[in-house]
Amino acid sequence: MNGRDAVGAPRRVLLVDDHPIVRQGLRRLIGNEAGLVVCAEAETVREARQAVRDHAPDVVVVDLSLKDGDGMDLLKDIRAHHPGLPVLILSMHDEAVFAERLLAAGASGYIMKHAASEQFIVALRRVLEGGMYVSEALAPRLAGRRPGAAAEDPGHPISLLSNRELQVLQMIGRGLSSRQIAETLHLSIKTVEAHRQRIKGKLELASGAQLVQFAANWVAGH
Repeated sequence: MNGRDAVGAPRRVLLVDDHPIVRQGLRRLIGNEAGLVVCAEAETVREARQAVRDHAPDVVVVDLSLKDGDGMDLLKDIRAHHPGLPVLILSMHDEAVFAERLLAAGASGYIMKHAASEQFIVALRRVLEGGMYVSEALAPRLAGRRPGAAAEDPGHPISLLSNRELQVLQMIGRGLSSRQIAETLHLSIKTVEAHRQRIKGKLELASGAQLVQFAANWVAGH
């Protein structure tokens, strides 16, 4: 059954992802669900902001990594200008690293891209109903957490990193080169190297080797 055949107006979904094949798959999946319809797509933060204004979606599904910024930028903008609009983060990045930070910033849910399609629909419907979605593995860590509560110890140096720097740190810890990180995040190698320098400064690390070791230990701890 197509979402348009449901009783009453279908709930409108805005898809924000810079990979056309991902958007196509999500559109097809959502189109097969009763009461849901994709009202628009966007692949950049700028396009997404315009689409929210033009199409008045009921929920926004946002990839954490976008060509001209990241999902955190868009999430903050939506929270500032459309505080009642639920945002579901769909990401390739480890939920143990990013989910708490995004939920603390106002996301309604966080789901990994490798999750089953049925689980994505569960997550989408839950946030549309006003609930919060995280995986069963992460839920115990968030039990009792107030919306907007801090995700990290403010005294820990990791809390000083921006969302993009956190992405870069995670990839360094997974053994990716600057070129590989640049290709994955749609950045220039020069930009990735600048991120590495800022991360070293914020974490008070003296060398690239210390950064790699810190990142590897940090990733292993998650």
